[in-house]
Amino acid sequence: MADPSSYRPRPGEIPDSPGVYRFRDEHRRVIYVGKAKSLRQRLANYFQDLANLHPRTRTMVTTAASVEWTVVSTEVEALQLEYSWIKEYDPRFNVKYRDDKSYPYLAVTMNEEFPRVQVMRGHKKKGVRYFGPYGHAWAIRDTVDLLLRVFPVRTCSAGVFKNAARTGRPCLLGYIGKCSAPCVGRITPEDHGDLAEDFCDFMAGRTGTYLRRLEKQMMEAAEEMEYERAARLRDDIEALKKAMEKNAVVLADATDADLIAVAEDELEAAVQIFHVRGGRVRGQRGWVTDKVEEVTTGALVEHALQQLYGEETGDAVPKEVLVPALPEPVEPVQEWLTGRRGSNVSLRIPQRGDKKALMETVERNAQQALALHKTKRASDLTTRSRALEEIAEALDLDSAPLRIECYDISHLQGDDVVASMVVFEDGLQRKSEYRRFQIKGFAGQDDVRSMHEVITRRFRRYLAEKEKTGEWADGEETLTDGENTLTDGDPFAVSLKDDEGRPKKFAYPPQLVVVDGGQPQVAAARRALDELGIDDIAVCGLAKRLEEVWVPGEDDPVVLPRTSEGLYLLQRVRDEAHRFAITYQRTKRAKRFRAGPLDEVPGLGETRKQALIKHFGSVKKLRSATIEQIQEVPGIGRKTAETIAAALARAVPAAPAVNTATGEIIEDEEPDTTAGSSGEPVTAGLPDERRGQET
Repeated sequence: MADPSSYRPRPGEIPDSPGVYRFRDEHRRVIYVGKAKSLRQRLANYFQDLANLHPRTRTMVTTAASVEWTVVSTEVEALQLEYSWIKEYDPRFNVKYRDDKSYPYLAVTMNEEFPRVQVMRGHKKKGVRYFGPYGHAWAIRDTVDLLLRVFPVRTCSAGVFKNAARTGRPCLLGYIGKCSAPCVGRITPEDHGDLAEDFCDFMAGRTGTYLRRLEKQMMEAAEEMEYERAARLRDDIEALKKAMEKNAVVLADATDADLIAVAEDELEAAVQIFHVRGGRVRGQRGWVTDKVEEVTTGALVEHALQQLYGEETGDAVPKEVLVPALPEPVEPVQEWLTGRRGSNVSLRIPQRGDKKALMETVERNAQQALALHKTKRASDLTTRSRALEEIAEALDLDSAPLRIECYDISHLQGDDVVASMVVFEDGLQRKSEYRRFQIKGFAGQDDVRSMHEVITRRFRRYLAEKEKTGEWADGEETLTDGENTLTDGDPFAVSLKDDEGRPKKFAYPPQLVVVDGGQPQVAAARRALDELGIDDIAVCGLAKRLEEVWVPGEDDPVVLPRTSEGLYLLQRVRDEAHRFAITYQRTKRAKRFRAGPLDEVPGLGETRKQALIKHFGSVKKLRSATIEQIQEVPGIGRKTAETIAAALARAVPAAPAVNTATGEIIEDEEPDTTAGSSGEPVTAGLPDERRGQET
């Protein structure tokens, strides 16, 4: 615990101007980011008698080891920079709304020749019209299913669309009248585009004109005795009215607005947002946050606005935002919102009428969300605290292990040996800090030696970087140097960054290292730490068979009661490490099985591999081709053709497939549509799973 006076800036050193400040801990990680109209006045509030500070603010300033600041010109710039740094550093003491959902939107891809209606999540794309967000994807699909009767817009994927165009037959929706079937030319691109525009207009709230037009057409059809057409129009009108009932009108004049309400107590706050578009509630979302420091309702609203609109531009920011309290000062926030939208945004407190009544509904939702959250968390927090205390008592630790790292080794009969590292903080998974390793120090199956290598690599890197900078420095080399393999596309693959205090790094030391295994694995982990001179990290192992907890240097295990919360937590940590390791091992194994002789050709990329397979139909036919025939493939020159022919000549052809029912040898004459990168069947060379077992 640091004394704030030890890093307090000297008098007159802090400028009296707008800016953003950062508190860092002893590892140089940023733990708090804030903005101020006057940096001198704001920072002075932190360096006063600790007894006068809010309990969580007191914890923050005693955890910090330094403070730094950046001067900006205006309060709007400070607001923008504060948001950017909170997103970048993820400081542990900042107000962060825990929104674990990516809310779905109804999207119309107006940037395509034939616009498509679909459910979309995540970042918004240029040229796509969005409606929502919705609470559930099924709510979007129900609405779309009703509207397709009147607006038969394309909903199929690109693959289905191309296949229908190739075969000349539309999908089922085309046959039942819920798609205009542009794939087979039943409608021109221009007419389909107009249909998509009508769909967007209806979703945007311009419904009255369209309904009146349909009713007029229905009456005309009835007068002309075209009763079947009149009946279809009647059913279309009913479908549209049913879709409109799903989003009842709550505000007049086709209002576009977001209503934000806050329910709070001394420790936590819940935020609820209603999205009103075209006078109808189109979506709802909610967040809950810890109040790390003493903040006002206006400050909570400001943080919610940053979270809500920090990545949005244009129409995604509504013309009107209704809040329970205004940030102080309100002008920079309103100017920031206006800049995000590109036109004026009204930020105000509703005083009367329908908007005030709807705000009261949003507030009730926020209060219920906070009550439900506290009910769930009370039980969960108590259980996790008890589990950590039981582990500390069983292992004779000085304090509860707030950060636990668990390691597991996985392989299949000694091949593709990998390891996993999972992290639990305060009894909860910290998936952003999971890491995976390839064992490259030796070949073959040796779990004890593998465990020693992984622990050594993990903590050697920690010590080296700590000695240089006090925190992890440039870690991007780990993507290629074999130390730590972080596979592209993996949700847990986070590249290491510089010493600016950014979070989600490979990382700072745990209080407890858990290994999946018994006495040998525990001894290997302890030996690795001793060789590095690390003696302040506890080690234990959890053996699968009897769920015994092993500690270094002890002949007998520690046996925790089967009903122990501490044992249950260790089991969860161990099982998560096992799952993560198995997933990585299977991925590597599948990649190796898909490899073929073309993968051995230097400089031959995926595009030319596919071109070769498409031209010849299979690797077998390619193997029998001459160099001149290989040169006929676009992009293949003489030298490359010779290299391909040589590689295929060296490779041993896969054993022929046999029909087990008839004993026939199945000839490889058909084009291989399930080939891997080299064109070999994905299943070629798969081992008999019954001969080995993944560990």
